[in-house]
Amino acid sequence: MIPIQLTVFFMVIYVVESLTIIMQSGLIVAVLGREWVQVKRLSPVDVILTSLGICRFCLQWASMLYNFCSYFNPNYVFWYYSITWDFLNTLTFWLTSLLAVIYCVKVSSFTHPAFLWLRWRILRLVPWLLLASLLISCVTLISSAIRNHMKIQIISMEHFPRNNTMVERLKMLLKKFTLSQPVVVLIIPFLLFLASTILLMTSLSQHLEQMQHHNTDHSNSSVNAHSTALRSLAIFLLFFTSYFLTILISILSILYDKRSWFWVWEAVIYAIVSVQSTSLMLSSPTLKKVLKVRCWGLEAA
Repeated sequence: MIPIQLTVFFMVIYVVESLTIIMQSGLIVAVLGREWVQVKRLSPVDVILTSLGICRFCLQWASMLYNFCSYFNPNYVFWYYSITWDFLNTLTFWLTSLLAVIYCVKVSSFTHPAFLWLRWRILRLVPWLLLASLLISCVTLISSAIRNHMKIQIISMEHFPRNNTMVERLKMLLKKFTLSQPVVVLIIPFLLFLASTILLMTSLSQHLEQMQHHNTDHSNSSVNAHSTALRSLAIFLLFFTSYFLTILISILSILYDKRSWFWVWEAVIYAIVSVQSTSLMLSSPTLKKVLKVRCWGLEAA
């Protein structure tokens, strides 16, 4: 158990981080939405960023509602918040992986025919890839509903002593289901993300070798593009890895305690998410230009 003062402190930190993420996501959607209204079109990357901003905005509100309700009333299953959070969380992971793949295909300098074909086709496939991400995330609604139904059954059966054996079996099944579901759902986007990062690093190293023989302005601009994409992907990868670790630690009950360490873990997780949201804003040229204009305006004022 940690002191109540620290619990309140991390609770406040979590709220501040959540509000920061909500404002960041809202800014992404507002800026890119205004760009779409003015220009009548958005680049595929900006379309994914807008979708990710909307998803993150809704996810953070769902997270706050679910965390506070479940923390202060642990004997009640808030299945509507839980299912909403599972759906939006899975969709966020898939959209982030899709963004990594787009970065990899656009920025990498591989000349293999298959890679060139993918580069030519992938931008046209973005709407279909977004639809596929949405449909895959909808599948998690089924598994999330099953998990929440099991929780409700356990809580209702605990009041009857005769059902102790059945309750223990359900708890064991729920534990296995809770452990396997995030791994199965998130391992594929994680592997896609990891493959994109490795391919970008390989492409950058190959390009640096070529620069030793041909030192041109085009080479320098290409290296800058590689470096920017790698910085964004490194932060995204940190987010994925940290999220997996917190899931494993919480399930194995190494440090996680619902009543004491809960807000510590939430503060750590969403500190990383806040950094990721900042990286998302800096990865879009449109958002960077707006932020520069705002900064110059503040300095001039």
